[in-house]
Amino acid sequence: MGVKSYQELLVWQKAMDLVAETYKVVKLLPKEELYALSDQMRRAVVSIPSNIAEGQQRNSTKEFVQFLSIARGSNAELETQLLICVRLGYLNPSQTEAAFNLCQELGRMLNAMITKLATDH
Repeated sequence: MGVKSYQELLVWQKAMDLVAETYKVVKLLPKEELYALSDQMRRAVVSIPSNIAEGQQRNSTKEFVQFLSIARGSNAELETQLLICVRLGYLNPSQTEAAFNLCQELGRMLNAMITKLATDH
């Protein structure tokens, strides 16, 4: 891939943006969701850049693709949790829009990266 560090990967940088945005959204949730949905959302979003970083540091493209796939799954999980927040009336769509849009963009980036790595090897 030609990168020395996962920090150079645009997909990792975008995932870090999503972490910051999701933490802002979680602060808006009602207190009764402090240990339920908000906890799940924080775990899911932190998993995304963490898996990208871990996968990039592995010794094989196959392992990297596996970790990118895990990140993609966590991204879909977070996207679902954002939709749940809106559906339950905890947040309105405008409060989740930035995070949701980042999720969708990140999903496309992860798909493209997985496809490229899988077809290159």
